[in-house]
Amino acid sequence: MSEKCCLGCGVKLQDANIAQAGYTTSLENDYCRRCFRMKNYGEYQTVAKSNEEYIEILKAINETNDLVVHVVDILNLDSDLAFIRKYIGNEMILVINKIDVLPCSTKEEKLLAYIDELQLNYRTVILISANKNYHIDELYKLICKHKTSRDVYFVGRTNTGKSSLINQLIKNYSNSNKELTISPLPSTTLNKISIDLSHELTVIDTPGLVDGGSLVHYVDSIMLKKISPRKEIKPRTYQLKKNQCLIIGDLVRVDYVEGEKNSFTLYLSNDVKVKRMNALKHDCLKDLCKVSYELKYCEDIVIHGLGWIKVVEKGSVDLYLDKNIETFVRKNLI
Repeated sequence: MSEKCCLGCGVKLQDANIAQAGYTTSLENDYCRRCFRMKNYGEYQTVAKSNEEYIEILKAINETNDLVVHVVDILNLDSDLAFIRKYIGNEMILVINKIDVLPCSTKEEKLLAYIDELQLNYRTVILISANKNYHIDELYKLICKHKTSRDVYFVGRTNTGKSSLINQLIKNYSNSNKELTISPLPSTTLNKISIDLSHELTVIDTPGLVDGGSLVHYVDSIMLKKISPRKEIKPRTYQLKKNQCLIIGDLVRVDYVEGEKNSFTLYLSNDVKVKRMNALKHDCLKDLCKVSYELKYCEDIVIHGLGWIKVVEKGSVDLYLDKNIETFVRKNLI
């Protein structure tokens, strides 16, 4: 008898050990206990996955000639988008998801021009929103145009919305009643999951690359919901003078150390509270790890898993945050 896997996360179902992944009360069930409780009760449970497993999956994909769809989150455009290319030489489509959370005034042409300047080796690039069904028809046409066989793989980091995207493709183009489990937690998908959209197309979801530099790994479930935008971001702009600071959600402190009066515009979830304070009179969060940047004109400070800060003028900035969280500077995205 072939192994039966959970329709939600792809893990092998088992009824022997409630503490292990894939547990279900009956092997007749289609979903593991974890996925069932996430889908029906909103109870989230984290499962640790190693990147070694993920990399082995990438290497296996590289042995095929199949089309790969690389999904990234617009709020966390990776500093190293080329990581996947270390393991995969296949033709790839770059899909930038969650475009719906950006301000409606954002010009898509500018975003695409920004990506084009990076000179990445993709067949094509498309901006989408899986949640809003935006540009999904266009993506489907691109997949059908560029696929080299029936199989098309979806890859990317955790929490980029791969499973949400595939659920939308199932809903739009298939009669299947399958639905992948989605949640704000990292590592929701635990194994490869194949879904036949038609006789000519099978989409294959893969576990996300675990990104240890993302804030999502270091907050509780309540804060995780707050930092994950669910609707259009309303940018918040603060005019800072030297020796002023911003406290972002009691998670990150941004000190303006040196420079003329400057504009700091925050692109992050509307549910995250921000306070402006006198940096010389308040020491909150200064016990965290300090990262310093000498900003040039028109640069962003990206805080992985949270969003970014658009800065207009040059100046010196100190960040205080968890030592594991990745930050980097790039030219203004928008």
